[in-house]
Amino acid sequence: MKTGTKVLSIIIALLLLAAAGFVYFKFFFVLGEGVKAGELNQIVYKGWVWKTYEGRLIQTGFKGSKQGTGIQSNEFNFSVVDKAVADSLMRCSGKNVELRYKEYNGMLPWRGMQKYVVYEILSIADGGVSSELPVVIPSGGEELSI
Repeated sequence: MKTGTKVLSIIIALLLLAAAGFVYFKFFFVLGEGVKAGELNQIVYKGWVWKTYEGRLIQTGFKGSKQGTGIQSNEFNFSVVDKAVADSLMRCSGKNVELRYKEYNGMLPWRGMQKYVVYEILSIADGGVSSELPVVIPSGGEELSI
């Protein structure tokens, strides 16, 4: 093998490795995990090619606007991949919920429109009464009945 083709092969292999590393860290590496609580405003199933579940949680408290001209509510926009979790959330609009999520660096069209992906419901509270939900399991467990 000639030296020129050997060097070119090494450069191509390094570029492919760098591209694979970039794709992994941009779209598949979990940047953070956490729990958000608030009133579930909406959850919808939408999309042009890939239909995904998209939701909005209104958190208590207020934050200042970016222009410094007023206050606005804290919103947490998220996507849901698991149909059982999304179906359970669709029956909880207007209720206070605690949701466990993963944060990614980038979004994939089939995973949702947000970089925050909810994968579990921890609790649902209606009128100050909380109900723990150990049944919602993303791995195909039984669906939650509310």
